[in-house]
Amino acid sequence: MESLVISPQESQALIESDDRVRIIDCREADEFAICKIDQAELLPFSTFFHDYSARLRDKNEPILIYCHHGMRSLRAAEYLSQLGYVNVHSIMGGIEAWAKEIDPRIPQY
Repeated sequence: MESLVISPQESQALIESDDRVRIIDCREADEFAICKIDQAELLPFSTFFHDYSARLRDKNEPILIYCHHGMRSLRAAEYLSQLGYVNVHSIMGGIEAWAKEIDPRIPQY
């Protein structure tokens, strides 16, 4: 099985090479209000396991999930993978790593 965790650099390359990529932020709304990755959609971890099926219908579309440090997003990616989603990844280190390695304009908290 392909690794569910990919680096911020690999994530950025995927975003730049495939305009179908869905970027899912699984932090909570208050965190999302502080900062986000461009084009990210909020699907909070607190409701993720209830709401994912209405929002993520295509099990083949590329999906990147992130949170603050990468733990919640890994659990969400593992869950989707177990349900048959074939192109889902968690961004290693979350938005904190993204801010440090890709986009320093993003506020850190």
